[in-house]
Amino acid sequence: MANSHLVISDEVGAALLAGSPVVALESTLITHGFPFPANIETATAMEDAIRAEGAVPATIAVINGQIRVGLSRDEIEMLGGLGSAGVRKCSRRDLPIVVGLKQHGATTVAGTMIVAHMAGISVFATGGIGGVHRGHPQDISADLIELGRTPITVVCAGAKSILDLPLTLEVLETQGVPVIGYGTETLPAFYSRSSGLPVDQRVDTPEDVARIARARDALRLAHGILVTVPVPEADALPEDVAEAAIAEATRQADALGIHGKDVTPFVLGNVLELTEGRSQQANIAALVNNARTGAQIAAALAILP
Repeated sequence: MANSHLVISDEVGAALLAGSPVVALESTLITHGFPFPANIETATAMEDAIRAEGAVPATIAVINGQIRVGLSRDEIEMLGGLGSAGVRKCSRRDLPIVVGLKQHGATTVAGTMIVAHMAGISVFATGGIGGVHRGHPQDISADLIELGRTPITVVCAGAKSILDLPLTLEVLETQGVPVIGYGTETLPAFYSRSSGLPVDQRVDTPEDVARIARARDALRLAHGILVTVPVPEADALPEDVAEAAIAEATRQADALGIHGKDVTPFVLGNVLELTEGRSQQANIAALVNNARTGAQIAAALAILP
């Protein structure tokens, strides 16, 4: 279906036409996730990891009201320079606003899933998805709802461990989203390799993920598939270190009355300080590793009958 607001880069368009592997990437990590220049360095490292596996990266954002699928290096640097002050964070509710008012927008997990599906991209790699906030069970990320209604394979390091992981899994179950452990039988905890919570199925190869995705499509099921990959061991935070920092940062957020969409950036920032930068190291390692894994899954999908 033609969409005048959607602009697909020549490289991504050619790959899609040829049936070559393509991996979608979000843009909030560029504008809201990391400070300059780590934001640009991380975004380009993810693209490089995808290219190294023979796939094409498609970083997604909205620029002057135009949804772009596949950003140039100049566009990534422009967004990175603007940061959160000049770019709106875009989930489902925000896309018509930024498009209609010709604003800049950085896509969240939910926003990236929507646009990737519009463009015909079936695999998306990110760091951690949103979930249910600790102590605030009514505060549920739009990412979980989107996973229940958009058929994209999302590769991540689990939900951000600053969240309530057991409740997040409950919502994913309600939404009908299979949670796959890639090389693990337990849900990764973003900064750490395991939360101790069981996943729905362990797989060990990209081909297995591709078979599950193909079966979902053959059954005409319209939900996403969540593929959870542990952060590389060398960069992971010990579970007790991560949990202590998260608990303290969450306590501070509650004490200051911070809620809603402001909780996640506040807590992530405090965890960064409390772990003396180790949380950012783990986050970046997970992002690059997930991009690489996403490319391998996209390649497996491209050759699967």
